[in-house]
Amino acid sequence: MSQASSISLTNSESTSHIDIDDVTHFLLELDALKRVNRRSYVTQTTRKENSAEHSWHLAMACWSIAELFELDVNHEKLLKMALIHDLGEIDAGDTFLYADTRVDAHNEERAGIARLQSERGNGIADLSEVWEEQETGHSKETQLLRVVDRLLPFLLNLNTNGKTWIDANVTRSQVAGAHEFIKDSFPSIHEWLAKQIDYATKQGWLIDK
Repeated sequence: MSQASSISLTNSESTSHIDIDDVTHFLLELDALKRVNRRSYVTQTTRKENSAEHSWHLAMACWSIAELFELDVNHEKLLKMALIHDLGEIDAGDTFLYADTRVDAHNEERAGIARLQSERGNGIADLSEVWEEQETGHSKETQLLRVVDRLLPFLLNLNTNGKTWIDANVTRSQVAGAHEFIKDSFPSIHEWLAKQIDYATKQGWLIDK
């Protein structure tokens, strides 16, 4: 019976200087995103999702929508931006979409990304660059990311009887306003959202004003 041949995953000459303790240090820094709780509830549970779960969901949703609608986007760039999207929240925490402090949240998140960029064991040289693109860029990938990032918590609210909306006394106009930009970038999704906002309002999940 023949033995399976082994394949070396590293070039010993070019990577001999790498300290695996540093590698695992950075991996644990990334793990901290699991401790950042968001306001949305996970469907069919009583618990709130964390930012790491949201990042995974965002990446998968972007990938699926890009393929389904045959969008002309760079998939690698899109998925990297989705995975890094909330990484700054390790230091800054999550800021609720309808919070008054949301306008300043990106400053603390940017500082958190800068810290992670300089952490020992980080092998992602363009961490800050990719984060900045998803935060302030205007590429097709960035536009899709923003649409899906708004769609997912809306979807969770819709399927948990509007629990987060009710908890925070969110109004119909707040939700409609937060999703208005989608009308230009992804009309079919915006049309669906508008119908669901009407439904949520009729259910009493959104304050009708």
